[in-house]
Amino acid sequence: MKPTLQLKLSQHLTLTPQLQQSIRLLQLSTLELNQEIEQALRENPMLEREEGADEPEAATESAPAASDERSGTSERNDDDGTTSGSESAPETSREEPRDNEELGEWMSTSPGSSAPRDDDDDTDFQELQAAGTSLRDHLDSQIALTPLSDLDRALVRFVIEALDDDGYLSHPLEDLLPLLPEELELDVDDLLIALRHIQNLEPAGIGARSPQECLGLQLRAMDPGETRDMALTIVTEHLELLASRDFNRLKRLLHCQDVDLRAAHEMILRLNPRPGARFAPNDTRYVVPDVVVRKLRNRWTASLNPDAMPKLRINQMYARILQQNRGSAASLAGQLQEAKWLLKNVQQRFDTILRVSQAIVDQQRQFFDHGEVAMRPLTLREIAETLDLHESTISRVTNQKYMATPRGIFELKYFFGSHVATDSGGAASSTAIRALIRQLVDAEDRKKPLSDAKIAELLGQQGIVVARRTIAKYRESLNIPPVSMRKTI
Repeated sequence: MKPTLQLKLSQHLTLTPQLQQSIRLLQLSTLELNQEIEQALRENPMLEREEGADEPEAATESAPAASDERSGTSERNDDDGTTSGSESAPETSREEPRDNEELGEWMSTSPGSSAPRDDDDDTDFQELQAAGTSLRDHLDSQIALTPLSDLDRALVRFVIEALDDDGYLSHPLEDLLPLLPEELELDVDDLLIALRHIQNLEPAGIGARSPQECLGLQLRAMDPGETRDMALTIVTEHLELLASRDFNRLKRLLHCQDVDLRAAHEMILRLNPRPGARFAPNDTRYVVPDVVVRKLRNRWTASLNPDAMPKLRINQMYARILQQNRGSAASLAGQLQEAKWLLKNVQQRFDTILRVSQAIVDQQRQFFDHGEVAMRPLTLREIAETLDLHESTISRVTNQKYMATPRGIFELKYFFGSHVATDSGGAASSTAIRALIRQLVDAEDRKKPLSDAKIAELLGQQGIVVARRTIAKYRESLNIPPVSMRKTI
């Protein structure tokens, strides 16, 4: 054994740093791109934003929506038959405990208590307003106006803290009792009284322990009547039959006609099974599209959204310093080269997005003219061959990039989908088939809804051969319930 020299010839692919950066920028979303640019602006003095250019609006892509949209039904007014917490509180208030110091100490540390506000507190009032009103704050404001003893009010606030975001008490009262101080000598009945106080507050249905109890609380808050009484009977005794849409059996049990059962059913449908959801924080997210599609001279044309494009340039002051001290500022020279690469790669990124978007628009012209039913099957390979690009490049471009069209904002990957063969030898897009299923369900007779097999048969009459299992899969993806759940009286 001795050291020797060998000559070996081989080939391998090496990505330059500029090419690596180009690939990385191409697959970033608009938000991630702006984060990358912000980091480059902090680290590289040769880069700067153009004068008068604000921060790109795309930075707000994941910011919460400013509008106060809430789920659920609107608040009930006094005309609905509900009363305020101070009027509906049961006359079961307990006497004051003998040890007031002990009670005061517990109230100050109980989950429902809040620390007093200091006059010198400089918290921005507008920030407090923007935060909105939470469910606990809404209930606490009503409890503050209710004539209760200090102990009862503290117990009510304690139970309020145990409610979930939908307004339900998901924990048994027996599990909450050990969390209370033993020296107060409380039992489950005391917590049950506190829960009854909560269930008399607004919104109606709050503090329920099951959907059945939630609906019942809302119905009891309404004015009495035959329809309300029948709806209450259905909710409390026959909710499973209503859920399974067994209307014939319901009519036999209730001894009523179709018109009466229909009225009670409609009243139940107007109830809110999640009364606390409208107080939940709004998680709406905004998306700034990368491309805008318009119809110009009878042709659909894609153009870049200027609000999504960062406006960058080389810092002229540092460039002049580098020019005057050529050869003595190696670090600045390297940063200048990096800045030029970044500007070039960012521009190339948007050029590629525009090319791919225009190719998609050209392939899906019928969609822009007629909607989802005219969507044609499209694969990444077709676009790649049209633009003479690699399929992986198309995949990077279509991920987390958005297109604004007259029909809405869509992710670029939305326009790609599988296909189903037709009798004529052509192909139908899965998106178009979903749209047809939606149209058939919307136009069906609610008394005799279409089964999956019937929908497959109707599509077959149009030349689209789809199995029943495929119809069921597409129907579930559209959040359309099965035939038994769509049947009405």
